[in-house]
Amino acid sequence: MIHPTDSVAQIAARAGISTAEAAAAEARLTELGLLRPSPGGGLVAISPESAADALLAPIEQDILQRRIAMAATRARLHALSGDYLEARSMRSAKSSIEVVEGIDNTRAVIADLDRTCAKSVDALHPGGGQSRAAIQAATPGDLEILERGVKARTLMQHTARRHQPTVGYVTTLIEAGAQVRSITALPSRMLIYDGSCAVLPLDPLHTKSGVALVRDPTVLGFLQQLFEHYWDRAVDFVEGPKKSGSAPVGVDRDVLVLMAAGKKDEAIAHQLGMSPRSVSRVVARLLEQLDADSRFQAGVRAALNGWLS
Repeated sequence: MIHPTDSVAQIAARAGISTAEAAAAEARLTELGLLRPSPGGGLVAISPESAADALLAPIEQDILQRRIAMAATRARLHALSGDYLEARSMRSAKSSIEVVEGIDNTRAVIADLDRTCAKSVDALHPGGGQSRAAIQAATPGDLEILERGVKARTLMQHTARRHQPTVGYVTTLIEAGAQVRSITALPSRMLIYDGSCAVLPLDPLHTKSGVALVRDPTVLGFLQQLFEHYWDRAVDFVEGPKKSGSAPVGVDRDVLVLMAAGKKDEAIAHQLGMSPRSVSRVVARLLEQLDADSRFQAGVRAALNGWLS
């Protein structure tokens, strides 16, 4: 300040403002540390950089101390990881089946399995599609698993192809490296991690009630064979173009089998979760492919070609 010893009234007169305004400005500048008492009396102006250093120093010191405390706590918790993994392996050895009740506990266990799996995740997802909330909750973890190089295979039902949020979700997974197929029907929801732990719902009709974690090698072997059985008979969720004259696959084959069994378009559509119009288009394509004039003739020629076996 050029006149550090001036009174508030003098400053107000020089600046052309009221005494109250000058007093308020002086109080505000002092609060921010931009004015300090001068050894010779009055107030002296301080640079904004120096004022910021003085004003924020206690806060920065507090943040530094909190970061040090956080780092120490994180280190102590990480030091327990080995004990946790050892305890979990001991628990697994003692109990081949572990029951986890409640949706919150189930989510915590699955999140833990997602985080620690190293080789593979095989999943069965029956039904016509997943809710937007479930998709939003699952996507980050699924992508993180794929980024680690874990092999992920997912089986869904054909009906999920009609659910646009699920289609978008599957497309995202496929682009990230997952394999996704679909089939007409699936027995139950199931997850298999690294071939060493299977997650099954306690009640398939009420999946929020809890899950059973299965680690028994014999049961795991059966469940893995069950997954492979459906996987081998499924088709890619996103199918490429079919070669002319080749045996129908996927939805086309399912429609052909039901058509040969005498099912009408409406019944086929209901069973496969398709619209009757979509079924009609598939039937027309099959009739053309088999050069058949009727559904009966198409069934006969398909049988002769070995396409119904």
